[in-house]
Amino acid sequence: MTFEHLNLLAALPEIALLAAICAVLLLDILLPQRYAVSSRTLGLLALIPSLAATLWQLGSPTEYAFSRMYVADAFGHLLKLCAYIALAATLIYAGRYTRDRQMARGEFHVLALFSLLGQMVMISANNLLVVYLGLELMSLSLYALIALRRDEPVANEAAMKYFVLGALASGFLLYGMSMIYGGAGSLDHGRLASAFADGQISRTVFTFGVVFIVAGLAFKLGAVPFHMWLPDVYDGSPTASTLLVAAGPKLAAFAIAFRLLVEALIGVSADWQQMLMVLAVASLAVGNIVAIAQSSFKRMLAYSTIGQIAFVLLGLLAGVVDGDTSTAVGAYGSALFYIITYVLTTLGAFGLVLLLARHGFEADRIEDLKGLNQRSPWMALVMLIMMFSFAGIPPLMGFYAKLVVLKALIDVGQVWLAVTAVLFALIGAFYYVRVVKVMYFDVATDPARIDPEPGARATMALNGALVLLFGVLPGPLIGACLEAVRQALGS
Repeated sequence: MTFEHLNLLAALPEIALLAAICAVLLLDILLPQRYAVSSRTLGLLALIPSLAATLWQLGSPTEYAFSRMYVADAFGHLLKLCAYIALAATLIYAGRYTRDRQMARGEFHVLALFSLLGQMVMISANNLLVVYLGLELMSLSLYALIALRRDEPVANEAAMKYFVLGALASGFLLYGMSMIYGGAGSLDHGRLASAFADGQISRTVFTFGVVFIVAGLAFKLGAVPFHMWLPDVYDGSPTASTLLVAAGPKLAAFAIAFRLLVEALIGVSADWQQMLMVLAVASLAVGNIVAIAQSSFKRMLAYSTIGQIAFVLLGLLAGVVDGDTSTAVGAYGSALFYIITYVLTTLGAFGLVLLLARHGFEADRIEDLKGLNQRSPWMALVMLIMMFSFAGIPPLMGFYAKLVVLKALIDVGQVWLAVTAVLFALIGAFYYVRVVKVMYFDVATDPARIDPEPGARATMALNGALVLLFGVLPGPLIGACLEAVRQALGS
């Protein structure tokens, strides 16, 4: 088999998705009205070739392609599968919402697919420039998705804030990459790591580059003090676009954080671990305290995201201690498990908001959930599962995710960080429990009937069942996370 064929096979999921996007564009325009298939159906069908390609690659050894700029490994396969699930669930949840608001056009679903393509490029990037290309492809698609309702001033304002601050963060990241290149003379992740190990770098320039890269990554993850965009974008966007921003992109941001900090810049781990420590503690404090004061459910979930991302950062900073990497697999595996937990729980929480919304009513305030148990007991139960998972209450998935991160911290002697995380998690439990109280103990003020589509109802039930199942039986998923990290570190 030729070198070119190997390249194409390694990148088959991305090639399949790009071909599917082109097909969706053409079909949406060219199909006669009497044969028209809904854009959402086309969007969901477009995921099938990429899903099949990724499943076909499972179990294969790590492959590098395009002069080692692209890597296909177990770590990437796992995150891509999660990204497919996140986008598919979002499109299903958003079906009625987008139709009621005249958003159910080809543009919405094509932009969502392009955002997914950017995420996949970020996940498999093994070169600084490829990371940046994937990041911009994802970001530009999200900017357009947020501003898709041009007649909504709030959505346009959110898109402008996201665009301006996102461009600033991308500039930070690109400037940091240029300094890394200047210090090491390479853009390849593997060569960056070996250059540092061989002492062939300018340490001062390298360290400054790491500062800018961490700042850019913190913005994409939504960590304090680079969180300013998060509440406004979550609150101002159409809820369907909010979920597209809140779920899959966090997987991609975690992927580039792992690829850059752990695989490429492990030699300066002492520097970026200290920065992550400050970001994590600040995010725990700001996210959990400010969320208490929110009356908007979407803003509350935005600040909740900030607090949840702090646990991911805690897992990342616990991997290396004084050059000892014996705890690396457990720590990074716990961070990977946590980000998957966050995405799965976020899908359920925002998905329920989408199902409650109707024409002219967003259901995006906490008071809109009053008496939900009286109106729809099963939807109230699913939201209870999501809130308790966020809070880390057993036996749900969020509890085990917090537990493995705290164990990773204790294993490296960072007991004070573990205690700090537990204290702020207890504070955060208040606003999650408040939502449950509103649903179960307040009197319903909205008599409107809740009647979600059968597909959305089934997806919501499956979403809640998975959060419960992976809390009771976390072994298979945490095992897959540890194996993915082990292979990534070994290659």
